[in-house]
Amino acid sequence: MPAEPTLPFDPIARASDLWEQRIGVSTAMRVATSVMRVQQLISAELDAALKPFGITFARYEVLVLLSFSSSGQLPLSKIGERLMVHPTSVTSAMDRLEAQGLVNRVADTADRRRTFAELTPEGTAVLEQATAAVMAIDFAVGGLTPAEQDQTFELLKAIRSAAGDFA
Repeated sequence: MPAEPTLPFDPIARASDLWEQRIGVSTAMRVATSVMRVQQLISAELDAALKPFGITFARYEVLVLLSFSSSGQLPLSKIGERLMVHPTSVTSAMDRLEAQGLVNRVADTADRRRTFAELTPEGTAVLEQATAAVMAIDFAVGGLTPAEQDQTFELLKAIRSAAGDFA
């Protein structure tokens, strides 16, 4: 459902006009500013949907990633690599998820330097409920049609690729 507008005008369009008048071409500025604002809006809506489950979207991503693992476990280093976050962020998320009883840390018997994470039954239950909640709000991108969502993904993928996010 659309939210009530907070302003009677688009502040990014207004900034774009002023940019054009005072600095120059505003195309890249408009895109970057719009992406940053949309990120804020999506994050807020997803976090609100996940709040009843006591998790943030970052922790939800860890639960989803663990659920995708064929062995039911993943090394913590692999979680950071796949989610493209710093090891400190993985440790923080794991600490909170473990305190909530949603994941367990398991020592690697073959390599004591490595620790695995695995979902608990409670983690699986929370993941199922949380997934239903984020799907109910179409991952906060319901303002776009499915075709527009595909197009947006491809456009953003090009930026991520150019930045070296993946091969």
